[in-house]
Amino acid sequence: MPREHRILITGASGFVGAWLQRELHERRLKQDPDLVVLTAGQGDASDWKTDITDRDQVTALIRDCRPTAIIHLAAIAAPADARKMPQRAWGVNFQGTMNLAYATMELAPESRFIFVGSSEAYGASFIDAANAPVMESAALKPMNVYGATKAAADVLIGQLAYDGLKSIRFRPFNHTGPGQTDAYVVSAFAKQLAEISVGAKTPRISVGNLSAFRDFLDVRDVVRAYADAALIEDVSDMLGGVFNLSSGRSVQIQSILDRLIAVSGLDVEVEIDAQRLRGPEIVAASGDNRAALASFGWKPEIELSRTLGDVLEDWKIRVARR
Repeated sequence: MPREHRILITGASGFVGAWLQRELHERRLKQDPDLVVLTAGQGDASDWKTDITDRDQVTALIRDCRPTAIIHLAAIAAPADARKMPQRAWGVNFQGTMNLAYATMELAPESRFIFVGSSEAYGASFIDAANAPVMESAALKPMNVYGATKAAADVLIGQLAYDGLKSIRFRPFNHTGPGQTDAYVVSAFAKQLAEISVGAKTPRISVGNLSAFRDFLDVRDVVRAYADAALIEDVSDMLGGVFNLSSGRSVQIQSILDRLIAVSGLDVEVEIDAQRLRGPEIVAASGDNRAALASFGWKPEIELSRTLGDVLEDWKIRVARR
């Protein structure tokens, strides 16, 4: 008999949550018409308006939703925001995850708990790797507040797997796509280029560190992994495991900017903005993605060139609406 699917998404109103809902509603419902998608968050559009730092609200959420899988996206997700609001970041990213995990174990013990961590948890291990893609066995050595909160929550979920939590942990690397805020590098570049293209900004683009190398993904590839983890029938190779979501190669930020400028067709001046420079900088970061491929057949499919073009076009539409 086919397994019933009631998928609860926390943080559903965010950038990744919106794309995950699209993946489930537009693609997965065609395969499973009985699929039920439930959303929780603090936005009015959520099915359940929930503050995950409130234990009673989280308990009520799990009791009322009766999920078969939980995809936990809710987080203070921008490293800059976590740095400015460390107590809030720890409350949401760690305590909120703890509340959700324990409520799941008590009230929905058969539910899959899909934890969305971050490659930021590796931190200094990227330095130790000497530019080689890191594997999931690399030590978690976070170098910023956001990475620390995600690393702590990651360890918690790993430990609770031994207590019976049916967990799957993901560590996604940098991902972008249409709809992302300009708090992230690709979107920040694209927004400025879109503004320049309509004359809303002088032909000068402000940037941070362009020398760093990062592993970039399209958000549409990333949410496909989350949907797979929630829906595939046999997850015996996944439960209790942790998986990088990465391309396996790093691209220099300078190259990202150059490609976007080329696509825009604009002649722009580039200036370094000291306020866009972050704290301790990792020169290069990339992830080994072989575990995800071996366990459930996931690998990125969308080329970076398409992603960059889509992000720029999205910002042009958004800027034109102002």
